[in-house]
Amino acid sequence: MKSSWTPIKAAIVLALCAAQAAVPALAAGQAQAQSSAAPAKSAAAAILPGDDFFSWANHDWLDKTEIPADRGSWGAMAALADDNNARIIELIEAAGANNKADAEARKAADFYKAWMNEAAIDAAGLKPLQPRLDRIAAIKDRATLSRVLGESLRADVDPLNYTNFSTPNLFGVWINQGLSEPNVNLPYLLQGGLGLPDRAYYLDASPRMAELRTRYQDYIAAMLKLGGHDNAEQRAARVFALELKLAQSHATREESADIQKANNVWRAKDFAARAPGMDWTAFLHGARLGKQDRFMVYHPGALRGAAAEVAATDLATWKDYLAFNALNQYADTLPKAFAELRFEFYGKVLAGTPQQSPRAKRALGATTAGVPDAVGKMYVSSYFPAESKRQVQRMVSDIKSAFERRIDKLEWMAPSTRDHAKEKVRTMYVGIGYPDTWASYGGLQVSPTDALGNVLRAQEFRYQNELAKLNQRPVRAAWAMPPHVVNALNLPMQNALNFPAAILQAPFFDPKASDAANYGAIGAVIGHEISHSFDDMGAQFDAQGRLRDWWTKEDLAHFRAASQKLVAQYSAYKPFDDLALNGQLTLSENLSDLAGLAAAYDAFKLSHAAKDANAGVAADREFFTGYARAWRSKMRETALRRVVVTDGHAPAQYRTYTVRNLDAWYKAFDVQPGQALYLAPQERVRIW
Repeated sequence: MKSSWTPIKAAIVLALCAAQAAVPALAAGQAQAQSSAAPAKSAAAAILPGDDFFSWANHDWLDKTEIPADRGSWGAMAALADDNNARIIELIEAAGANNKADAEARKAADFYKAWMNEAAIDAAGLKPLQPRLDRIAAIKDRATLSRVLGESLRADVDPLNYTNFSTPNLFGVWINQGLSEPNVNLPYLLQGGLGLPDRAYYLDASPRMAELRTRYQDYIAAMLKLGGHDNAEQRAARVFALELKLAQSHATREESADIQKANNVWRAKDFAARAPGMDWTAFLHGARLGKQDRFMVYHPGALRGAAAEVAATDLATWKDYLAFNALNQYADTLPKAFAELRFEFYGKVLAGTPQQSPRAKRALGATTAGVPDAVGKMYVSSYFPAESKRQVQRMVSDIKSAFERRIDKLEWMAPSTRDHAKEKVRTMYVGIGYPDTWASYGGLQVSPTDALGNVLRAQEFRYQNELAKLNQRPVRAAWAMPPHVVNALNLPMQNALNFPAAILQAPFFDPKASDAANYGAIGAVIGHEISHSFDDMGAQFDAQGRLRDWWTKEDLAHFRAASQKLVAQYSAYKPFDDLALNGQLTLSENLSDLAGLAAAYDAFKLSHAAKDANAGVAADREFFTGYARAWRSKMRETALRRVVVTDGHAPAQYRTYTVRNLDAWYKAFDVQPGQALYLAPQERVRIW
């Protein structure tokens, strides 16, 4: 699931789904992939559940559904989000027309109104961005460069798309409790500064990646030329060369997912020696972190590489890099020519999306990024009934209990490990629908006529609020996702879960549907997020959110060995002849899919409704079908390739194939040896 916030990293925030993707009618283990435009088999009778459960459950939807022209993918989550967006736009427009709307709703309406006013944005030209461009142009030495780089630092990390480890600025900053100190907030510094999605786009030698690099360099030149720079092609070549050097120092996604490598506490005085080349005093002063003594350096190699380039790369190239970065970062809120140029590359070339989203959707995205709780509060008051919250809370309680019972049955787990695992489940904070405390935007100035000014002021307002956390204790119940976003997440450092109101509706949750359907859909989502506390990353945090080893040596060895079976299972899936899934990259999500589905199934079977009337094979079929239908999805080839290379989530079709590890699925659908998804009992992965 995408948002207009800038993406972040794994391990700290574990989201349900960064993007839904699938290639219809691709059975497990098949080497021949099909384009997302290819039709699924036309009738359920032609598909056996044991050959392709995804296509069997979703054949009608796959036959009838086309990916919208403004999307790289489409699925259950995207369709639900689209419906939600239409409702929210109506609420915002109504607030704008209502003189009695409260102050928070008015700010959301004014933010949206300014973003919708293309004529005013075109008339303003680059004027709203000019102060930043002037500061860049005025750089005369390395100390000033370091200060300007610090001034660009923002709390722009995005928990909705945590698998992208790059921010548009040279570094990203995230304020949260220390990995080993749950009672203290610290600033985390993360790698950033790349215009392409990942280091692999710079370093992969394949012809496809080489072509994308050429197209990206052309885009840099076009953006600089549009911004008034001469000799744009030569400047673009130097900017790209600088980004290539930065990419070479970046951690891989697999390295970023290793939370142990992130546990690096640096003192302010350490930076000059550990990452020479940058004037760190000037940088930290520019970032308003000059009084901070301790930092979590999540990507030390990237900091060293960037600092070295500050010393080695000429100032003219750095100034061109920063000017391009500013134009590129804010292109959507600049005159139409900038927005269209950006979409040509990031939309069409990089994502394979033929058409830009309507302006209203993009305006809503910008408004959500700027004043998320103001938008969420309007949505909740209109579309999230109290009874839905109570019903989901009961399901959460059932699934937590089921997970504890599964822990009790683990013969391989030592009593000490088992006791702490159960403590994690019992003490877990579960936020349903919306945060306990809404954010206030009283200090934020929002103009109905200054779109880019609103964006810049909102970023500054957020940054100030994040910096303020450095003088506060961590709050376990703090939310990391707006309530009107269709997603869910686990926060291992807080031992907490968030289930926004927007996902608590059909096809994931329907208060009028059967227990079987609800437990198979939203129940599996709930189980998934609980299970993230026990995946390969979440299991490294204790009940207080502290990174520590609470496993016995034998338990950890068993867990890792069992996990590698799941790595191998997913690495065998090949959407394309030349590209397979990365089972290690997607391990956390695959573990949570498996454990979450199993816990949801147990909870369903033990629920009162299931005991009384719904305990048979027919109900089991409905449960598993509900799970598969929640993952219905299509994705364009270009976008799917990007997801396979960069995303910590397996494409949706392969997440559906989690069922092949549950014995009950075989009985429910009479799955037999010889069918494509069949696994012999000893080959089925069983962990939690």
